[in-house]
Amino acid sequence: MPMDEYDELDKRIIELLCKSSQGSYRHFAKELGVHPTTLIQRIKNLESRGVITGYRASIDYMALGFDYMGVVNIYADDAIAVQEKVIEIPQVISLFDVTGDSDCIAWVACEDREEFSRVVKAINAIPHVRKTNTSIILGVKKDPFSFIPPIMGEQ
Repeated sequence: MPMDEYDELDKRIIELLCKSSQGSYRHFAKELGVHPTTLIQRIKNLESRGVITGYRASIDYMALGFDYMGVVNIYADDAIAVQEKVIEIPQVISLFDVTGDSDCIAWVACEDREEFSRVVKAINAIPHVRKTNTSIILGVKKDPFSFIPPIMGEQ
């Protein structure tokens, strides 16, 4: 659904929840200047439309001890079959279906180099994987989960 089909209140709710979903409906309703029942109905509507897909804490994986992270470009003969197997690997934070040279990109978080090596070897052992190309993440400068869409018209 295009952004212009959401009214200002829906956009403000999305923006507020992107910044922090920790708080009560009453608190958020007061901040938005609406009745809590209105807010609850709007949030439930956004959930049912698939706009809001869940709530979670934003985690600094490196602070948690996952000091060895990387991006694994995966080249496959059967991308769908490979993706189904890669998402089962617990250390895979995200898997992106992409265009370009590779068929998908896995973001992997491990506690050490040995675990990371095992994960990359496990990916390479999946049937239909032709090869991988791995880049080690030295630091996260902008976490993708901190993205707040410019839905209120700002650039």
